[in-house]
Amino acid sequence: MEKYGMIDINDIEKDARTPELVAELLGIWEASVRASHSFLTENDIRNLRPQAEEAIRQIGTLWVADAGNAHIGFMGIDSGKIEMLFLHPDCFRKGAGRILVQKAFSESGVQYVDVNEQNPSAVQFYERMGFRTFRRDSTDDYGNPFPILRMKREASDINSSN
Repeated sequence: MEKYGMIDINDIEKDARTPELVAELLGIWEASVRASHSFLTENDIRNLRPQAEEAIRQIGTLWVADAGNAHIGFMGIDSGKIEMLFLHPDCFRKGAGRILVQKAFSESGVQYVDVNEQNPSAVQFYERMGFRTFRRDSTDDYGNPFPILRMKREASDINSSN
């Protein structure tokens, strides 16, 4: 466990991802998605939930952010890319996402992230963190009609963000 101000970040190995933890993180995922992905329907969320659950179980690196005794969010990283970053809506715009991304830069060499174009707050957040769009796809990786912005960290921002 590492402490970042009032936030603790725990690296959770695959074999330590209990059904209870996965369920709690799925709850954060769903609350976050409902608060930030207004373009999704109830059916979309229901259909994406099994994919989110599998990703939480299988992602190579999973960091869980805690404040006090409560999980407030999580980040999944694989091969130099942020695959998922979700915070409980009560924690939006309070620095936890920035802390997680900066840790990903310094400890995992993260260079890439994919963002739903229809989630402008997330696009702006990643732009502030030094990412720039290098490609736009009209569908997500599952063929759903949700445009994805493929973003890469700009070399000039690498040293200034650490």
